[in-house]
This record gives sequence, structure tokens and C-alpha cells, in this order.
Amino acid sequence: MPKQRIGLALGGGAARGMAHIGVLTVLEKEGIPIDFIAGTSAGAIVGSLYARSKNAAQIKEKVIAMSARRLTRLIDPALPRTGFIKGDKFNDLLVSFLGSDVKFSDLLIPFACTATDIDTGEAVVFDRGSVVEAVRASISLPGIFTVVKRAGRYLVDGGLTDPVPVNLVRRMGADFVIAVNVIPDVVDRSHDSVEERIKDAKEPNIIHVLIQSVHIGTYSLVRSSLEKADVVIEPDVVHIGAAEFHHARECIKQGELAARKAMPEIKSKLGI
Repeated sequence: MPKQRIGLALGGGAARGMAHIGVLTVLEKEGIPIDFIAGTSAGAIVGSLYARSKNAAQIKEKVIAMSARRLTRLIDPALPRTGFIKGDKFNDLLVSFLGSDVKFSDLLIPFACTATDIDTGEAVVFDRGSVVEAVRASISLPGIFTVVKRAGRYLVDGGLTDPVPVNLVRRMGADFVIAVNVIPDVVDRSHDSVEERIKDAKEPNIIHVLIQSVHIGTYSLVRSSLEKADVVIEPDVVHIGAAEFHHARECIKQGELAARKAMPEIKSKLGI
């Protein structure tokens, strides 16, 4: 029987997307080879870093080292025409992680990511050219980052049209798809009762409101995509806010726990 080509679909989720690093750490330790990666938004960031280095431990170390204070220094305010943050400083950070002028053809694992044409509502796939430009388009959360203009199109976050890119990684050539979703169920927000959540709730900031609005609006797309995967990994990150990037260590830990839990199913279905 020929070896199955394994694809990894990493979904969007803002700060919760750091859980993808934990999943990759366990897959690497368990010797599960990844032949293709497709990512959306936060998944595009982590996916591109792994496709470049194939070293989850290195990515984990770098991300944990970035404190919340460091992240605030990445905010470069824009005149609020299409978004509050220009994203130039974030581009510089990606360059420091990936290297200068990295192309898709330079990556060690075939990688693609998605963005959304804000005028037509179409999903736009990036699999060639500049990786940094593609990832910057994929993370352009409406209202937060300014839109990205490319080839005459104005692009925003890929999560609006393809929040967990299972179909994309299959089109890339994957026979077996592991999907990682870090957007919690919009109904079951936590293990607490509604009364307890209301009592303990704090007023959310504008970034959380905008991110959460995207996640609520695309949740049906998430569930539809996950149905087409062979194995679904869903880290328990409901207690971590979409904008709480300072919880990197906890997010990564939850990714590791979820991946370990899914490992028997993965190995069984792959015949390992």
C-alpha cells in the first residue's frame, strides 16, 4: 500500500492560534510526517514558520519569548481608513522569523494560505511569490489591520471564507488531512453556567470584539470544513481570549494536550 501523503490544515483564531505550535510539537515528536500545510490567519503564521524550518521547538521558544509588551510594540497605528494597524512592524517580525524575501518555493514543506477579496467575497489562495506578503494578507482581520492590495484586489482575513482550509490542503495533494481548529464553539463558550459567565464578565476591548465577531460569523463554515477532515484536533482554548497573546505558554500546552489525545486515532487511521 503506498504511503499516504499527510496534509495539515491550520485554522484561524488570533491568539488561540498559538495552540497550533503545541500540535506541531507533538506531531514532530511522534514522527508523523507532514507533506503539505495550508493555513488561514493565525494558522498561516504558524504554518509558514513550520514549513520554513520544520522545527516546532524553535518556533515554540521564539513565540514564548515574545512578551505581551513586545507585542504592543508591533502596533503601528494607521489613519482609520481600512484598519487601525498598518502592519509594517508585523511584516518586519515575520521577516525576522522567516528570513528576507522568502518565496513559497524556498520552503521545506509545500505551503499555501488564504485571504478574502473584500469586494467579491471570494477566497484567494497564495502558493507562490512572497510568503511574508501572503501571510500579511491572510491575517488582515477587518477593522484591525489595513487591507492588503495585491494584483488589483483588496484583501482581508482568510477566515471569512476558509477558516480551516481542509479542502485547500487536499487540492495541494494530501490524501489524509489533520485539521486543527482553535475557534471555540460559539454556543458552549465555557464550562460555566450562563449566570456565572455574566457575573464574571469584563467589558471586552475593541480588538476582542472585532475578532470575536469574525469567529461568530464564520463558525458554520468551520464545522463544515471539519467534516471533510480525517482527524480533527480541537485544543481547549475557550478560556483564552482572542486577543490574549500573553497566554502563549498556555495555548501551546493546550495544543500539545489535544494532539496527544488525538494521536491514537491518527496512528490507527494511518496504520502506524
